Amino acid sequence: MDKFTKLTGIAAPMPLVNIDTDMIIPKQFLKTIKRSGLGVNLFDEMRYTLDGKEIPEFVLNQPAYRQAQIIVAGDNFGCGSSREHAPWALLDFGIRCVISTSFADIFYNNCFKNGILPIVMPQDVVDVLMEDAKKGANARQTVDLEAQTVTTSDGRVFPFDVDAHRKDCLINGLDDIGLTMVKAKSIDSFEQKAATLRPWA
Repeated sequence: MDKFTKLTGIAAPMPLVNIDTDMIIPKQFLKTIKRSGLGVNLFDEMRYTLDGKEIPEFVLNQPAYRQAQIIVAGDNFGCGSSREHAPWALLDFGIRCVISTSFADIFYNNCFKNGILPIVMPQDVVDVLMEDAKKGANARQTVDLEAQTVTTSDGRVFPFDVDAHRKDCLINGLDDIGLTMVKAKSIDSFEQKAATLRPWA
């Protein structure tokens, strides 16, 4: 998993509330177990017409936001069914951070496990970040995980809270497998001792 320390990038404004996981990655794209290749289908039903043409009005189809790495979203982002493909699709598109007033619990947890930072902010702060994001590609926001701050393009700084363990995992690029591998020496030692004490096992 890629480390997340400090990100300065384009923020795409998505003021819709209740953006669920089926909107993020529709069910017909869940057949794969690969984490790559899903970015092209991110927000598929909002991005494309039925015959596959881009819908110009959708924010990620607009030239200013095609390289967005941050989404500033409406309330209750990631609700709906518990599909890990949703953060996979966001990450494959290039999104490393989503800011909202609230997230669905399973989606929130899955983000951390896949290298995406979900940030919960009060409504008044999200409103400021949303307006800043509407300025386009030249209005880059900075997310500093170590300092736990989000800075607007004009220098306004807003703090955020994050669980210390999850913060440490993102900064060090550790998913569940990575956390296990940190203990590899202890695991090997235990297995060697167990083999000696219980050779029949």
